[in-house]
Amino acid sequence: MRGAALAVWLVGVPFPAPHSLAAQAPERPAVLLVTAHPDDDAAFAGAVYQITHQLGGAVDVALVTDGSGGFRFATLAESIYGLKLTDESVARQYLPAIRKRELMAGGAIVGIRNYFFLDQLDHQFTTSADTVLRAVWDSAFVRRRLAEIMERGRYDVVLGLLPFATTHGHHQAATLLALAAARSLPADRGPVVLAGFPCELDSGPLRFDGLPGFPGAAVRGGEALVRFDRRQKLGLDGRLDFRIIGNWVIAEHKSQGTMQLLMNRGEVECYWYFDANGPEGRERVVRLFEALKVR
Repeated sequence: MRGAALAVWLVGVPFPAPHSLAAQAPERPAVLLVTAHPDDDAAFAGAVYQITHQLGGAVDVALVTDGSGGFRFATLAESIYGLKLTDESVARQYLPAIRKRELMAGGAIVGIRNYFFLDQLDHQFTTSADTVLRAVWDSAFVRRRLAEIMERGRYDVVLGLLPFATTHGHHQAATLLALAAARSLPADRGPVVLAGFPCELDSGPLRFDGLPGFPGAAVRGGEALVRFDRRQKLGLDGRLDFRIIGNWVIAEHKSQGTMQLLMNRGEVECYWYFDANGPEGRERVVRLFEALKVR
């Protein structure tokens, strides 16, 4: 079921509710990040660090693309890697391996356990999730592989990037496919899917009601359900905070020259709860994020 058929499935079929969730947060939560690009995980650095370090949970990453398209701002990395990475032909050959190593270096900081590489083409920037789903990726394979990973991993929560209509279509498509994969599982084995995005404290509440054309991505009320504040204090005399951890993760992505500018803006990680999850998991998600606060 490739291309158009899958896109119709994503748009038109109602999602069954996930398994009934207990009210308490899991003591050792299992979490899967579904990202389009090898640097997208930096958006979740604070929450992931607390899941692995404070709660003793397990966090894995499923990376959808090969990362070969990230060459436009690779100028500063050319002397580091000894390669003309701003040359597309060079980048297409070498960036996939480079960016996977960068991903795993950042993952070592926050405690990522396993990596799953789906190696779909990182073709170019687009804001059209529909184009990506129909014509660029083998969307049926991605959905099927994500479902296999989710079922075997028995994850409590899946995190993806918020699929704004104006953001990269790869980000939108990865989260849509994560939703579709989660809801394709038997009712007692489907994880809750959340979408994260860095929030600017001085710009007012950020709203997301859904992605036009994809009713499965609707969010009732438009507001984030939970947040992780990276300004929480750590260490002796409270001189450290989670922004440092975010910076460390970002710094590992040497091949991506705009990471320090784009991924370093939000002081708070905001997470939206999709209506497709059903109401059963909302309280458990709230309790989980309460448990992530520094003790």
